[in-house]
Amino acid sequence: MYDLVVVGAGPYGLSIAAHAAAAGLRLRVLGRTMASWRDHMPRGMFLKSEPGASALSDPDGAHTLTAYCAERGIEVGHGRPLPLDTFTEYGTWFGRHAAPPAEETTVTSVTPHPSGFRIRTAHGEQLTARTVALAIGVMPFVHRPVVLRGLPADLVSHSTQHRDLSRFRGKDVTVVGAGQAALETATLLAEAGAEPHVVARASRINWNAPPQPLERGRLSTLLDPHSALGTGWPTWVWSRRPDAVRRLPPPVRLHIARHALGPAGAWWLRERFEPAVPTLLGNTITAADRMTGVAGVGGGPGKRLRLWLRAADGTARTLETDHVVAATGFVPDLFRLGLLDSTLRETLRRVGHSGAPWLTQDFESSQPGLFFAGLLSAPSFGPAMRFVHGASFTAPRLVAGVCRHIAARGALAAQPVRPQPARVGVPRSEASESAPREVKAGR
Repeated sequence: MYDLVVVGAGPYGLSIAAHAAAAGLRLRVLGRTMASWRDHMPRGMFLKSEPGASALSDPDGAHTLTAYCAERGIEVGHGRPLPLDTFTEYGTWFGRHAAPPAEETTVTSVTPHPSGFRIRTAHGEQLTARTVALAIGVMPFVHRPVVLRGLPADLVSHSTQHRDLSRFRGKDVTVVGAGQAALETATLLAEAGAEPHVVARASRINWNAPPQPLERGRLSTLLDPHSALGTGWPTWVWSRRPDAVRRLPPPVRLHIARHALGPAGAWWLRERFEPAVPTLLGNTITAADRMTGVAGVGGGPGKRLRLWLRAADGTARTLETDHVVAATGFVPDLFRLGLLDSTLRETLRRVGHSGAPWLTQDFESSQPGLFFAGLLSAPSFGPAMRFVHGASFTAPRLVAGVCRHIAARGALAAQPVRPQPARVGVPRSEASESAPREVKAGR
């Protein structure tokens, strides 16, 4: 019997594991290290978040991204974008030095049990735990527009499906979306020799301004405070007071989760994007189908897609393309969690009319002992939970909630201990095809 099983070993799972080990909990961490970051983002990407806002969380605050880079002579600083691969390597290092060992296995089911929960893995193992923390990342919640579903994978994909974009060299690629994932994917496609263009419902592309200096006058600081997620009072609240967001009425929280810190491109990407990528803004894809018997790349036989577009003024047009990449965000929806017992999924309390779980101040769901972290907690705690930065708020609170849950049942006897070096990983999860409104995930 374990005190806690952490499902997932990305930034949230590793941070929770580090705090749980320090609290003396008997735990298992199931999953593959930084899987979303290692396997589902194109090479050449950069973090959009500031390096100082991208640290994983351990109780002593010793295993920061800044410390990792300093040991290796990697320059980091305010206003200096960091390569995504460097962050991925940092997360792996954090897992080895700050968290207990994680096991690269897929969790196939989490079911209520008289002692807490029964967890089954793809390797056939069954284990029981008093509590479970689901920190499964964003991959189960990938969202594609309805009109693009059902089309073959060689013609339509999601931006998370590509580590290597060189396969699109010489091809016409339509990227759907106007957020950082869409804009940076399109830029990298152009730099890899493809011919990309962006199609988006938005009438304009929003670009983030360069970060303001950390040292500013008192008046500037008061009027436009700096936070881990940017400047301004709303952003300061999302970054520093997720607990305050949780006290708002559910409809307000859902609106904030869906719209705050909305789609925008990083300031450092603009000079690479604008000369290289044409855009078709203010257009919605209303239909799509495959074209056969048309010439492919090099004049040989091939397949293409025809897209029907409608502008805001009602004007219709068609567009032919070799491939569509949907950079259209993620949907936090419990019904996409195939690993959760179906009865449990259906009975969990939700935030308003959303598919996201209602959570206590400690990230515990209406099922005692079942905790959620990351994107699924954004409708409860706000947009910080879409970013790595949210792990520093989540991990200590969630682990404190686990300890309270166990102590209330008279089962917590261990004393705090130091975490041991470990190797880690992240799980795969099955997802259904249901798709409520999308929520962007930050980097």
